[in-house]
Amino acid sequence: MKKSLITLFTACALFFSVTLFATPVDINNADATMLAQVMKGVGKKKANAIIAYREQHGGFISIEELTNVKGIGAKTLQRNIDNLTINTNK
Repeated sequence: MKKSLITLFTACALFFSVTLFATPVDINNADATMLAQVMKGVGKKKANAIIAYREQHGGFISIEELTNVKGIGAKTLQRNIDNLTINTNK
């Protein structure tokens, strides 16, 4: 019983520390590896497409502009919007 409580406490502590201290990722500065790690439903291929779109268009003006990237739809955006931020300063 004591071991189970310790395991449960440890799991909760890890979950809340990641959740509470997670910093949104700036889609105008993150590399493909970071995007793939942070964004749910986005792997290396889609992350590279995000980078290519960003480079081609000079950066994102809004987070919602991500839906212009092939493979990133409204559902993917909604699943990830709280983990993303945008820096429009160039």
